[in-house]
Amino acid sequence: MKKTLAILGAVVLLGSCVSKKKYTELQGQYQEIDGELSKTRMELASCLDNRKNANSEIEYLKKTNYQLLKNVGNMSTLTKKEAENLEKSLEQIREKDMTISSLQAAINKRDSVTFALVTSLKGATVGINDQDISINVEKGVVYVSISDKLLFESGSSKVSSAAKDVLGKVAKVLKSQPSLDFMVEGHTDNKAARNGAPFQDNWELSTQRAASVVRILEGDFAINPARITVAGKGEHAPVASNDEAEGRAKNRRTRIVILPKLDEFYSLIEEGMEKAK
Repeated sequence: MKKTLAILGAVVLLGSCVSKKKYTELQGQYQEIDGELSKTRMELASCLDNRKNANSEIEYLKKTNYQLLKNVGNMSTLTKKEAENLEKSLEQIREKDMTISSLQAAINKRDSVTFALVTSLKGATVGINDQDISINVEKGVVYVSISDKLLFESGSSKVSSAAKDVLGKVAKVLKSQPSLDFMVEGHTDNKAARNGAPFQDNWELSTQRAASVVRILEGDFAINPARITVAGKGEHAPVASNDEAEGRAKNRRTRIVILPKLDEFYSLIEEGMEKAK
């Protein structure tokens, strides 16, 4: 600014005594300096704006930093208060994971035994009409259902000689799994016993038929009777409608229910839990 005024003063003082050429030269210098001054003023204004923005950013960063420090402090306090509960929760989760793993291992082992048992039973009864014998699994329990048409004469509890061959094949498989217990269930249709029949009702008929099958398994095929339970279900667990002859024929059956060893199952779970510790 001072430089510009000096040049202006020189122009005024010397305007009357300098040549036109010199005057033009000084005027050009003045215009050049004035342009630089305008440029400098713009740069200064830009710097002031930048400083203002920078101050705003600094204030924002200060507030953000303060909030972060506050949050860290709260987190530290929270961790101290709940560290013990958190550790307990994690321990419970670990225990549940071990229980699930042990349970899954026990189920897999049980399923392997069940699969082998069903495979053996189906292999032993190949050639027998599917309507006379069926083998299936429900919730880990193996069921062998034999029609009374194959086992007994109508209204009788005496096992036929042809049926003994079928029971012998089933008994062979049962003997190969001495740790498994089983129950023999007798089932009837809903027809009442005829007058003069040797059975008072279907309860007695179904129980006597189940007992006759058990006697064959024990006496003819040497299965340990301690493994066997006898049950008579009468007409009260039908698998088909009793309104038609076909349905009644399906309901007249003897069923061998091979029971899972629950104590061994739970022992497998406990064993898995011990190994996981």
